[in-house]
Amino acid sequence: MGHHVTSKDIPAAGEHLDRSKVGGIMRICLIITVLGTVASFAFLLIDTTPEGEEATALAPWQGSFAYSWLWAMFYFLTIAMGGCFWTVLHNVSNSGWGTSVRRTMENVGFVFPFMIVFAIPLLFPQVQQWLYEWMTAHKAAVVSAGGEMGVKDALHHTGDPHDHLLLKKFFYLNQGFWSVRFFLFFGVLGLTIWLQRKWSIAQDTDPKPTTARLFKQRWHASWGILAVALTVTFTGIDWVMGLDYKWFSTMFGVYVFAGSALNSMAVIILVTIILRRNGYLKNVVGPEHDHIMGKLCFAFTIFWAYVSFSQYFLIWYANITEETSYFLLRNTGNWNVVSIGLVALHFFAPFLMLLRSDVKKSNKFMIFMASYLLVLHMVDVYHMVIPERGPSVTSVLSHGHEVKLWLDIPAAWLMDIVAFVVIGSGFLFLLLRNITSASLYPNRDPRILESANLHN
Repeated sequence: MGHHVTSKDIPAAGEHLDRSKVGGIMRICLIITVLGTVASFAFLLIDTTPEGEEATALAPWQGSFAYSWLWAMFYFLTIAMGGCFWTVLHNVSNSGWGTSVRRTMENVGFVFPFMIVFAIPLLFPQVQQWLYEWMTAHKAAVVSAGGEMGVKDALHHTGDPHDHLLLKKFFYLNQGFWSVRFFLFFGVLGLTIWLQRKWSIAQDTDPKPTTARLFKQRWHASWGILAVALTVTFTGIDWVMGLDYKWFSTMFGVYVFAGSALNSMAVIILVTIILRRNGYLKNVVGPEHDHIMGKLCFAFTIFWAYVSFSQYFLIWYANITEETSYFLLRNTGNWNVVSIGLVALHFFAPFLMLLRSDVKKSNKFMIFMASYLLVLHMVDVYHMVIPERGPSVTSVLSHGHEVKLWLDIPAAWLMDIVAFVVIGSGFLFLLLRNITSASLYPNRDPRILESANLHN
């Protein structure tokens, strides 16, 4: 894009990626997703620990796979939620520069509503028993009370100090409210991104496009930004922080948000570069857009480091047992290597590599940088979820007896690969379906020429 772009350079119908060009990839992804999801659900939902009996030989593998599934699902969910964030932020701020890449933001975000398919196993007791100790403790309290009391009353009468902690948190950590929140996450934010994308696509065929539609999108984006904030925060609290109900951090939701925003931008950068290399978007997206998106990656790299350090520093300084448990576990065994590696590789390396302005305009470098960030985010989410796996599976299998504590489960990485490939294939299929279902950019947006001729 080396010349001044005029309306003659913008096709009346926009630019469309023919689905046949990516049909082969989509079919492979769909087959892997369908077969893998069906097989995974069948394995996750079988009863491997019958009440009152010894666990079957499959039990450790099922428990391990429950964590693998949560890790992979949450990783791709954060990217989709980040796409929702960039979409509503663009609209609520009335951004001009991002008009050319807004449709890519919408396409990444519109994967979110469909991620409910991969989150469904979290609703079943066969999976919950491995992941969420507090749910098991609720049931155990009722059983110990003879089954004649409700959960809250049973917790009150046990006298166990851990049950007392659960009692204090019962207003939030109870099965009914947890399940309601599960559906609210997907319902509210799913509706938000569906409406934003629906109105955006409708503008592509509007014979008389005006700013009225933009004001409508902007008004609804004002509550949409709240939906994003609450969903990112509380999915992290409910599904990840809830893995250890005794631990809490007031900064965890912001920590999840920082990684989500950073790595969804990495996906947006990858998509726009790949499309341009295949002949699309060349009149509307150029080095100036690359520069701004690179600067956003740089900013959120610093923000992620700031939040990460602040969370660690405040917990270290307070030195409260319930708070320090998170970092104690992640500095036991070989997990300390991952903890230290994240500091060096997730902050210092990208910080130094993204300092120069010229490298942000290099497509080759940004392909590497975006891919690098996505790999490190994968490790970051792994670090959030997987250290809880060994102790939790050990606890479930012990049936109250003394057993040797597992910090990790041998060969569990095989389960991690399976879950990542299955859910990753689903994410890629949904993203390509979104990309091929509409124009690659909002060609009739009144600000498209302003964006195409961006200079910063």
